[in-house]
Amino acid sequence: LKTIPEYKEAAKIGAGPKIFVGDPERRAGRIALTEITGGTEGSPKLYEKMATAGIGTVVGMHISEEHKKEAESAHLNVVIAGHMSSDSLGVNLFLDELEKKGIEIVPCSGLIRVSRF
Repeated sequence: LKTIPEYKEAAKIGAGPKIFVGDPERRAGRIALTEITGGTEGSPKLYEKMATAGIGTVVGMHISEEHKKEAESAHLNVVIAGHMSSDSLGVNLFLDELEKKGIEIVPCSGLIRVSRF
């Protein structure tokens, strides 16, 4: 993730991405981006189901303590990508289209502006 500009910038200020559950030496296995939900979470039992299905690592913006414990019990890795950096990535792709049309973009409210235009 740290090769993606928004995440690279966030890492400079300690805002992600980081390994929240697991170990850097542990094999990642199959990766699921399931916790990019903007503050909501599914059932904490989903981690056991994902492990059974062969998932080794879950990537998300944030995770509750209850979900963290369930991920640990299921022996899954969890990488927290960061909320603002994840939001910024998606918003930047849209803002690039506006910028192409000559609209000036003024970043604010935590947006990590990276232009690919």
